[in-house]
Amino acid sequence: MWVLLVALAVGLAACHQANLAPEFASGKTYAYEYEAFVMGGLPEDGLARAGVKVRSKVMICEEAAGTFMLKLVNPEIFEYSGIWPKDDFLPATKLTSALQAQLSTPIKFEYTNGVVGKVFAPAGISTTVLNVIRGVLNIFQLNIKKTQNVYELQEPGTQGVCKTHYVISEDTKAERIMFTKSKDLNECQERIVKDIGLAYTERCTECEARGKALKGASAVHYTIKETDTGAMLLEANGTEIIQFSPINIMSGAAQMESKQVLTFLEIEKTTFKPLAAEYLHRGYLQYQFGAELLQTPIQLLRITNVEAQIVEILNQLVTFNVPKVHEDAPLKFIELIQLLRVASSQSIEALWTQFKNRADHRHWILNVVPAIATPAALRFVKDKFLADELTIVEAAQALLASVHMVTADLEAINLLKDLTINQKIKDNPVLREIVMLGYGTMVAKYCAENPTCPAELVAPMHDRVVQAVSKQDIEWLILALKVLGNAGHSASLKPIMKLLPGFGSATAATLPLRVHIEAVLALRNIAKREPKMIQAMAVQLFMDKDLHSELRMVAAIVLFETKLPMGLVMTLADALLTEKNLQVSSFVYSYMKAMTKSTSPDFASVAAACNIAMKILSPKFDRLSHRFSRAFYLDSYYDPWMAGAAASAFYVNDAATVMPRAIVAKARTYMAGAYADVFEVGVRTEGIQEAFLKIQEGTENADRMTKMRQVMKALSEWIAQPSSQPLASVYVKFFGQEIAFANIDKAIVNQIMQLANGQSIRTYGKEALDALLAGFVSHYAKPWLFTEVRRIFPTATGLPMELSFYTAAVAAATVDFRTTVTPSLPANYQVSQLLKSDINMRAAISPSLCMHTYAVMGVNTAFIQAVLMTTARVHTIVPAKIEARIDMIKGNFKFQVLPVPGINKIVSARADTVVIARNVEDLAAAKITPMIPAAAEAQVSRKTPVDTSLASDMSASSEILPAPREERLPKAFKKKWCAESKTFGFKACTEFKSRNASFMKKWPFYTMIGEHAFLVEVFPAAGPEVERIEIEIQVGEKAAEKIIKVITMSEEDEPLGDKNVLMKLKKILEPGQKNRTAPSSSSSSSSSRSSRSGVSSSALSKSSSSSSSSRHNSKKVASTSSSSSSRSSRSSSSSSSGRSSSSSSSKTSSSSSSSSRSKQQLYAMNFTKNHIHQHDLSTERPSSRSSAQSFEAMYNKAKYLANDVTPAVAILIRAVRVDHKVQGYQIAAYIDKPNARLQIIFANLEENDHWRICADGVILSNHKLMANFAWGLECKQYQTNITAETGVVGKEPALRLKITWDKLPKSMKCYAKEISDYISRMTKEFGITQAKAKNVPNQIKLSVAAASETTLNVVLKMPKKTMYKLGVGIPFYLPIRETAAELEPFQNNLAEQIAYLLTKANAAECTLVRNTLITFNNRRNKIALPHSCFQILAQDCTPELKFLVLLKRDQTQELNHIYIKIENLDVELYSKDSVSKVKVNGREIPNSNLPYQHPTGRIQIIQSGEGIAVHAPNYGLQEVFLDQNKLKVKVVDWMRGQTCGLCGKADGEIRQEFQSPNRRLTMTAVSFAHSWVLPGKSCRDASECFMKLESVKLEKQVNLHGQESKCYSVEPVLRCLPGCVPVRSTAVTVGYHCLPVGANLNRSDQGSIFEKRIDLRDEAVAHLACRCPAQCA
Repeated sequence: MWVLLVALAVGLAACHQANLAPEFASGKTYAYEYEAFVMGGLPEDGLARAGVKVRSKVMICEEAAGTFMLKLVNPEIFEYSGIWPKDDFLPATKLTSALQAQLSTPIKFEYTNGVVGKVFAPAGISTTVLNVIRGVLNIFQLNIKKTQNVYELQEPGTQGVCKTHYVISEDTKAERIMFTKSKDLNECQERIVKDIGLAYTERCTECEARGKALKGASAVHYTIKETDTGAMLLEANGTEIIQFSPINIMSGAAQMESKQVLTFLEIEKTTFKPLAAEYLHRGYLQYQFGAELLQTPIQLLRITNVEAQIVEILNQLVTFNVPKVHEDAPLKFIELIQLLRVASSQSIEALWTQFKNRADHRHWILNVVPAIATPAALRFVKDKFLADELTIVEAAQALLASVHMVTADLEAINLLKDLTINQKIKDNPVLREIVMLGYGTMVAKYCAENPTCPAELVAPMHDRVVQAVSKQDIEWLILALKVLGNAGHSASLKPIMKLLPGFGSATAATLPLRVHIEAVLALRNIAKREPKMIQAMAVQLFMDKDLHSELRMVAAIVLFETKLPMGLVMTLADALLTEKNLQVSSFVYSYMKAMTKSTSPDFASVAAACNIAMKILSPKFDRLSHRFSRAFYLDSYYDPWMAGAAASAFYVNDAATVMPRAIVAKARTYMAGAYADVFEVGVRTEGIQEAFLKIQEGTENADRMTKMRQVMKALSEWIAQPSSQPLASVYVKFFGQEIAFANIDKAIVNQIMQLANGQSIRTYGKEALDALLAGFVSHYAKPWLFTEVRRIFPTATGLPMELSFYTAAVAAATVDFRTTVTPSLPANYQVSQLLKSDINMRAAISPSLCMHTYAVMGVNTAFIQAVLMTTARVHTIVPAKIEARIDMIKGNFKFQVLPVPGINKIVSARADTVVIARNVEDLAAAKITPMIPAAAEAQVSRKTPVDTSLASDMSASSEILPAPREERLPKAFKKKWCAESKTFGFKACTEFKSRNASFMKKWPFYTMIGEHAFLVEVFPAAGPEVERIEIEIQVGEKAAEKIIKVITMSEEDEPLGDKNVLMKLKKILEPGQKNRTAPSSSSSSSSSRSSRSGVSSSALSKSSSSSSSSRHNSKKVASTSSSSSSRSSRSSSSSSSGRSSSSSSSKTSSSSSSSSRSKQQLYAMNFTKNHIHQHDLSTERPSSRSSAQSFEAMYNKAKYLANDVTPAVAILIRAVRVDHKVQGYQIAAYIDKPNARLQIIFANLEENDHWRICADGVILSNHKLMANFAWGLECKQYQTNITAETGVVGKEPALRLKITWDKLPKSMKCYAKEISDYISRMTKEFGITQAKAKNVPNQIKLSVAAASETTLNVVLKMPKKTMYKLGVGIPFYLPIRETAAELEPFQNNLAEQIAYLLTKANAAECTLVRNTLITFNNRRNKIALPHSCFQILAQDCTPELKFLVLLKRDQTQELNHIYIKIENLDVELYSKDSVSKVKVNGREIPNSNLPYQHPTGRIQIIQSGEGIAVHAPNYGLQEVFLDQNKLKVKVVDWMRGQTCGLCGKADGEIRQEFQSPNRRLTMTAVSFAHSWVLPGKSCRDASECFMKLESVKLEKQVNLHGQESKCYSVEPVLRCLPGCVPVRSTAVTVGYHCLPVGANLNRSDQGSIFEKRIDLRDEAVAHLACRCPAQCA
């Protein structure tokens, strides 16, 4: 019985809940009152908001079973723009009348069990109106479950299919069923949203997990009454809130609030009929996009005659932007774009036909058409180019802009596809590149919006790849790969894999390295969609150690960009522990180390994994040289703002050269939960140094190449290094899309050189000069639509909400240039005639820029707009009128800057936030309300309690009374800064104003909202008007005629101190006088400055005494006339000073350690001068007087050279006033040639101003220069002496710079102290030793001494501290010691000297001393050299064979012989009678005839110490040196990685040092050395080399893998020729390949034994010297 009752109860409950969905009885009409509004703004009251409200009576009746009709009765539309909640909605009467017919038209909809189905409406109802009706239907969308009261589901609605929660309850007393339906608009299965301009951005899921930029939710409360016929909806009350902020919404956000209220009125017993029109299926409940896609939210246009309106706006843009940009030009440009989007293709064609022959209009049309952003724009550009109506430049610009601005769809893709196969495009490299790369970009944009992107879109490029591979067309293959890289389609993965070694066929391995690299780089955009697949490929490429190091490093870049997991990071770390390539190790290690500091949310897991990997790798790789490949990564992300930036750079190398193989730099930005790779540039410099430095192909000697290749063939299994092509390439990417690239090879370089040296460059130069002399007027205007980003999505009311960001700019410049030449030039003039002419040039330049940025949030439809908009306007204009006159004969140069009347505002920037409500039927009634009204602060302060933060900022003192609440709120900020130049008659002011919403809440977003203004103005200063500013330069004898203010000794008669007293007295007696003209009172203004700062009347004498005391404390060195006695005195002085220093140290403190004494001596830097005084001013003065005394005497004798010498140069900078008063500055330069003295005086032209700057310098000898800088009143207030001199420290050259002063301004002292403190803080980071010391006060002394040819010892002494550092490396060789002798051939060419010093500094060096070899990679090895056989010491291992260095050690005296082959030159270095000798092409050159210079000037042989050195840097051989004990080989930097031989590859890879000619790595140095021996051919060979390389059999049998085996060496071993016997031998460890004992090694196996695998390693006997009998075969 109980079971029956429970079942009955459950059944009744199910039936009860089954009727909760509203039902509409047949034959009845249900009437409801409906009101809905959308309101946007900040959530606080008292600020402005904008909104739209719809109010109407809703009638619903049944037409047929399951089909109902809905009709709006008496609909009304209201708009709102005012202060909330004070102001009211205003009726939009005209708009209501215009839409009355559409709103009142009944529509049909399917409705079953609370679910809205299909919607039907006549064609006359616009999509926008139908969406409003969908907002009403959305209330009736109810998915009620029969057995649950609380549940959730994904429910379709106006906004899409979103996560919906239901909560059902019952009010039994009121007999009502109530439930709430809420939606999370951020959790939607299918969110209806339209994004425009966001194709290049990627969603950052990890960023959104930390904060949101856009958040939305809605809730509807229902009240339902049960009736006999079913449930009846009595009331529905819905609210939707959407918050948005460009930064995190937790830091403040604007919001859009939607409310819907539906209230039951009555049931009418009659029904209404549909219209007598066809009802079309218009979709479902979901929102549909309509005309709002074509309507920009910035302005609402009423389009009546689109063609006429386009012409009108175009004429305005052309007319009103000359000569400067109009302030509204960007807005008008956007308006023109909007009109063209509405216009048809025929209208655009007609516009072009009308204006194509008018240059200004044509220019604007070609700039605006790409911004239309529809396929019509691309079609227009295509048709006009193919019709030859566009130039190449116009077509390139229009195509490039169209590719990135046109919305991607199938039509646009097909248009570009047709262009890729057009012959005109193919024939032009620039257009071909733009179109091909643009095709990939268009596919990428289309796939970003359509996840089901068909593979057919990239199929044409796949076919191009196959064709290019079959034809070996590398350039086309690379271009196709770049296209696939831009497209980023996953279907391209297999075609790309076929081009990679290890994945493709055998053909893939033969492709050039740059093809492999481009193929890997093409995977980067694919990795954004398929990271797991790319990770698998990239790991395999990286782990394949047979691949080129650069390819593996590029694979690592791609791998890290896929945000690899912890497991893969640890896999890479483990692989690095056994990695033999240091380039790869350094690159990956540095990348991991940089990633450990990442703060970006999307790389947080990678950073954590790399942190762990560092624990394993740091001990091993933390000290790798900076010359190895490296990766750099730096980012910063701020969670509260959801904003950040990241930068990465990759330095990829394959040898330790100065110039890397590739450099890549990339920048990324994070904003509002998304990121974009904004910019990337990459440069590959493969072989670029060789392109300029290597041997010219035209001079190649065939005989030389043949001989050198024959030598190479003598080596067993020799393999040449691949040639590094003389190629450089560069590419540029914006937003992850490659937009341009260029390959530069030797042919292009030669073409550029020919163009630069040919007749054409002279012709172009002559034409340009003719154009300048003829004069011209030019105007150029350029509009840009930088940004158009839009996101449109529906609200619950059916009205669309839009978030938009626009940036448009227009730049213009007008140049008016005129030239007059006197005397007039003939028609066929020569350029040299201009040097004898008087040239007068006038130019007026008016560059201007206006930029508008709009950020919009609100309702945007074709009928009505209600938006919150922030507008930022920047307008700049920098006009200039310049006149220049150049008289080459008289040496006069005059420039005049003329004022530009009527323009004061140089820069103006203003940002305003307003709310706007307007409708298309009554645009004149549009209402714009500032976001923060003038009285907003006062209104809110009376209502809002005091904020706690404000209270905490109040003073804690009880004596201060608290201010009223109204006054504690922040007021508008306003600040103005002005600077005035009375000399030049202008005043500049900068003003900043701000009124923002931060008084509501102290949030960053609220600080942005409001009014901000920034202004820079320049206008005339008070006083007489300045007509112009003149700058005149006079050179030569006539400079004296231009001097206005003469500085003479007469001003020295009266001491400065007495003048100060008199001026102070006059100031007391005559307080009212300000403008004095009498000579006795001419320095009133200057004296005030003097009295404030204090003046020394004997600054020079004090400086001299200071200098004298400094000299007294320094070490004294006597100068003699004989250089030999000078050197001896220096050495003795140095030694005596060292002894005195040591003895004084011991006397001072008996407990001082020897280390402290050596440290003291270290930074004492006992400096011995090279200077011998050359200026004997008086015969009575002894020759031993110091140079400082001579300079002092010279200075005292003629303080101002104006008394004795005419100025060499006079420069006047003056303002020409209407009252002709002289104002400005004068710079005069005097040269006293007999005394090698230069004096420069800077003075103010005002009569009563005696403040000036005096600079005086003299060259006392070739080793010493002294200068005196003085400034202040009559150059007496402040003074600084500077001495620069050369000398020696010990025997090494040195330089010393000394600065002394007597008095400095306070400000200068403050800056000096800050600089000193900063230097002290930085010393530890750079390994600089710092010690406290009591040095000479008011003196800084810097001493720099050469420690070696490439290092310096530096000591800096300041008054209270001494800093020093030893062995400071420099990137070049100093021209001392051996280097000085090497520079002798370049005595007359400074550029070649500098190039030589730089090249030598970066050369790789290999040395051999007896049996110790130090390779290019600085690895020391003990080797056993065979006798009488040539070995390859070093050679160019590319097919070019630029040089070859052979080594041979004789058997009797074991001396080294060097044979060098360069071009057609054979050089032999050897020892004879303990003297180094040289032969050139078999002919001995006596040492007395050295240095020897080859006729081409590229090869030099010199005597260096006890040996001889050969230099041929242009051939890659920096130096080959040989003496009795040592030989040395240096190769230039660009040969690193391209050499081979005993000295190695010079690539820094010490783990791969022992590489034999067949590139097999040997295990011992001896085996490695023997592999580079050139074997003898027979025992009767004249070379006396009686040895050969062969495979030897292991003398014992071994048990390998349980099987008895015999083994043969796979590494060649030196053995005597048949018939010869060994004289000397050594044991060498080699690798063996083993065979079963019963197996035979046939001849074919013997030939390939060196390619077999190594099964074990054991010792073998290698012969070093052999003797052959006379009867040998």
